[in-house]
Amino acid sequence: MAEDYYKVLGVDRNSTDEEIKKAYRQLAHKYHPDKQGGNEAKFKEINEAYQVLSDKNKKAQYDQYGQVFSGANGQGGPGGFGGFDFSQGFPGGFEFNFGGDSDFGDIFEGIFGGGMGGRKKRKTVRSGSDIRFVVEISLEEAYSGIKREISYETLVKCSICNGVGHEKDSDFKTCEKCDGRGEIKEVKQSFFGAFTRVNQCPNCFGEGKIAEKICKNCHGRGRIKSKKKVSVDIQAGISDGQIIRITGAGEDGERGNQSGDLYVEVNIKPHKLFKRQGADLITETRVSISQIILGAEIELEMLSGKKIIVKIPSGTEVGQVLRVKGRGMPYFGRSSFGDLFVRVGVKIPKKVSHKAEKLLKELEGEI
Repeated sequence: MAEDYYKVLGVDRNSTDEEIKKAYRQLAHKYHPDKQGGNEAKFKEINEAYQVLSDKNKKAQYDQYGQVFSGANGQGGPGGFGGFDFSQGFPGGFEFNFGGDSDFGDIFEGIFGGGMGGRKKRKTVRSGSDIRFVVEISLEEAYSGIKREISYETLVKCSICNGVGHEKDSDFKTCEKCDGRGEIKEVKQSFFGAFTRVNQCPNCFGEGKIAEKICKNCHGRGRIKSKKKVSVDIQAGISDGQIIRITGAGEDGERGNQSGDLYVEVNIKPHKLFKRQGADLITETRVSISQIILGAEIELEMLSGKKIIVKIPSGTEVGQVLRVKGRGMPYFGRSSFGDLFVRVGVKIPKKVSHKAEKLLKELEGEI
């Protein structure tokens, strides 16, 4: 049985969508295989769990049955027999009750050694795989938003044969492995009788025929290793570790089938002046003793490059935090902004003149 998806993400069954998403982002960032100390196996496990728990329909199936089924009709749900050949019945009139607590998936897995594969419809070609890519940006770029062009190597459709794997004028011959049927039946005997599973022919990809003149560029595969370039629109206010999905930008599918998706994880580099908490920004400024006593106006340069004036009220205490509304990060996907919080520190001179020392002593008597 697969590991509990809730335990994989470290959440409980009553967690909200936002809590599940937050847990996923933290774990995906921690175990990403491109990071030092990453774990590819753990990363795949985390993604598998999130793909189920973030989808309402899949989550409902998983909560009820402990697994997710590929189909949505009678052949895909629990207790269905899609893909099995029961036309001959069970030998000797044997009957078996598949209701109650019985798990037919475990029985099938024991027979074929591969889970409920018989439920799935035969696919002639494979879709392209998804790709993950990590891009690093500055906090300034996260503030304003940026378009970043990225390049990565993957399987792309052969431009010579347009992904079909053969020359235009090629003749075809019947596939010898499947005798032109495009599928191969696998029969297994069990205590319950004969089970039949139908798989696509690996020789002709379910087509039933093979080209006599294969493409010399891709050697009949329809795809070659090549570079893909994609422009990624990183919107203002994006969070550290947030993932952008670009549909169809992943690996190209076999023989023109659906391409996979590209998942771009955005990492934001630490800033030397500002710390971020959600849409709020936190910074620290140091002022003189006279400014903290008498009050002052100080100038701060923001992430946009513009300068703002922050008022330090007289009598402000050292370590006090001042709030400036609407001067933080933009909220992702919105036109509003978070706030800026300025922690006030004081500059202590290492040496003071005799005049300054005298004035400080007089001031100490006044306070």
